[in-house]
Amino acid sequence: MLQTPSGGAGSGTAARDSGLMSIGTVLNVLRDEFPEVTISKIRFLESEGLVEPRRTPSGYRKFSAGDVERLGHILRMQRDHYLPLKVIREHLDAMERGEAAPLPLVGRQRTAQDASATVEGPTVARVGRAELLAAADIDEAELKEWESYGLIAPLEDGAYDAEAVTVAALVAELGRFGIEPRHLRVMKAAADREAGLVDQIVAPLKRHRNPQTRAHAEARTKELADLTMKLHAALVKTALGLRIP
Repeated sequence: MLQTPSGGAGSGTAARDSGLMSIGTVLNVLRDEFPEVTISKIRFLESEGLVEPRRTPSGYRKFSAGDVERLGHILRMQRDHYLPLKVIREHLDAMERGEAAPLPLVGRQRTAQDASATVEGPTVARVGRAELLAAADIDEAELKEWESYGLIAPLEDGAYDAEAVTVAALVAELGRFGIEPRHLRVMKAAADREAGLVDQIVAPLKRHRNPQTRAHAEARTKELADLTMKLHAALVKTALGLRIP
């Protein structure tokens, strides 16, 4: 059995640190699946209590394999399901308690293929105001401000569709980077113009006498919406000089 020459406290520290990784190493591991993750993002998730790495006497973070697996799970839930951090935290806490914790679907899936896949757990089609506040982890004043800018709007009966939860979660995440709702008006205006373009193209299909043709309009709308969103994302990445995977 190999031993350190000095033994004593030094060897104990080495044994405890065996298999632990620095934040830089963790970043390299995660970037295989999450190319846009940053050290700042990992530190932010730690500050939110979602991961708790060990600390060396000098204050350096040391992550275990379990920590890295947990970070990957968190990033995957954000990327694929647009879940707010509060929902992710509750989901992880339930798993740690050994409870059955099906992943809640409070927003859209990342791709059409994901959306059509069968996932165990309830799908929230409509939520009340209190449920929206809880899911996005925001207060009444924030929601009112977002509504004033047209970022979120209730349905006629006062409820919200599942997409509103997605929007709220994303607006909240952007807010943590200092991006305020007033800054997002240009994005809302661009989205409205893109929606108007799609609606203009499918309008003749919606007015057609043939029921099958009218039904085809919905599929065509979804297809065009997916294409416009992909184009928008690609244009933004190009403008920022980011690598498009």
